Amino acid sequence: MRYGPGTDDYLNELAQDLRPLDEGIAWFASLSEEEQTGALFLLGQFCFQAHPTAEEAQESIRHSGLRPTHTPAVMLVRGRVEDQVGRIAGLTPQHERMKAFRLLIALLTIADGRRRAQCRVHGCNHPWHRLTVNRETAPLDANYGHGGR
Repeated sequence: MRYGPGTDDYLNELAQDLRPLDEGIAWFASLSEEEQTGALFLLGQFCFQAHPTAEEAQESIRHSGLRPTHTPAVMLVRGRVEDQVGRIAGLTPQHERMKAFRLLIALLTIADGRRRAQCRVHGCNHPWHRLTVNRETAPLDANYGHGGR
């Protein structure tokens, strides 16, 4: 799968542990610089929508495997978390982009995990909170996807 239709669900599947992170990292690495930028900004939007807390930001750094001194990790804890995700998504050096991807996936995993738990209690109509994946039959190609966000 390249960046395009279905990317939103794919990112959510990674964040919900419905797909292995190693698969997502390989997918992200295979994208062109322009496609990586699009994927990071989409991921940043999802993180913003999840309204992550400062505590979740700290937890996401640990969850991502990044050192707290890595640029995206430092950025995440400097200022309002929701403001920082867009800045992190805009990082341009390749080695920082992969770190940004790992960190934003971790942040979405944690913050949206909280929201999914709340949805179970209060009810939810978000289709991205009800994703399932059959890894045997779901192809990773340009036609993959469950619809838009």
